[in-house]
Amino acid sequence: MPMTVRYRVARALAVASALALVAGCTTPGAPGASDPDVVGDRPPLSDIALLEDPRTQGGAATALIADAAIEPVLENPSAILPTTVTSRDLDGDRDIEVTSAERVLALDIAGSIAATTWALGFGDRLIGRDVSTTFPGTEDLPLVTSSGHAVSAESVLSLRPDLIITDGTVGPTDVLVQLRSAGITVVYVDVEPGLAAPATLAREVAAVFGAPEAGELLAERLDAELEAVLADIAAIAPDTPERRVRILFLYLRGASGIYYLFGEESGADELIEGLGGVDVAGEIGWVGLRPMTDEALIAADPDLIMVMSSGLASVGGVEGLLSEKPAIALTSAGQNGRFVDMADGEVLSFGPRTPLVLDALARAIYGTDD
Repeated sequence: MPMTVRYRVARALAVASALALVAGCTTPGAPGASDPDVVGDRPPLSDIALLEDPRTQGGAATALIADAAIEPVLENPSAILPTTVTSRDLDGDRDIEVTSAERVLALDIAGSIAATTWALGFGDRLIGRDVSTTFPGTEDLPLVTSSGHAVSAESVLSLRPDLIITDGTVGPTDVLVQLRSAGITVVYVDVEPGLAAPATLAREVAAVFGAPEAGELLAERLDAELEAVLADIAAIAPDTPERRVRILFLYLRGASGIYYLFGEESGADELIEGLGGVDVAGEIGWVGLRPMTDEALIAADPDLIMVMSSGLASVGGVEGLLSEKPAIALTSAGQNGRFVDMADGEVLSFGPRTPLVLDALARAIYGTDD
């Protein structure tokens, strides 16, 4: 079975994170580091004060979601086991019988599977967490991955899980094979990144628990929330092509000199389009996650650059980034100081909080500070 785009992009992120650790970039610069504070209640998007020209105005901003908590769609979802599901791992599709789901580890590079498990109503079954799982209610769960997203077999075995749900974005693969050989049921879900991912992931994770009803309810809730926030964004975003904000998503880890551009099929493209912007990487034909070159960046000339918060911190903020990478200063975004950062565990997670992520990013891109 060929690797999916989601796997290629996420594994590239994992490799970049590992390289950052080797080069001396510690936890603050790693995906899944502590998220910024949330902001609580605020007016709907339709009531915010808008920038006259979001391509050039607004400077730098941090996108903060209103509430990091995840509300379960059901308090006590019905789960019928045993059930048989298709596990889509690197060896190909295989039928897996799930006989028990009382002690569960949900592991991936973005924390999306744990968040979905919680949103389905199975949060009380989680016995540990990956480094990207940071939402309220999971703080006291023991970590089983490092900041480089490497799974510790010893940490996992000590927790005695009966089920691991993952997507191949954490590893090494040999460790997961070892855990499967130890008698733990390991199920791989396979959902490509994008705005359809939250609902699809809801259904796939629910199937592993033998709870299709909960999966359908959560999928319907997420689709409705996404439809509403996309309509709200469309109402405030520029309505002519020439006024749309040209956006580029940049992944960076400063101490190790890692700079990647997110291209088409990475999920960042759908996020940008959902925000009413123009995906600049798509314009120049970049696919997946690729190392940034000065020539490509200058040719792309984005109006606004999106980054992960801890990545921006790892280079000393906007000033440090412009000093470290003079080519960025030559772009429209660099000249106007147009940067939007968001917590690593939120911005590309494509899970239950995706509607809130879009809402927060839209406020940071189009709203004033008034």
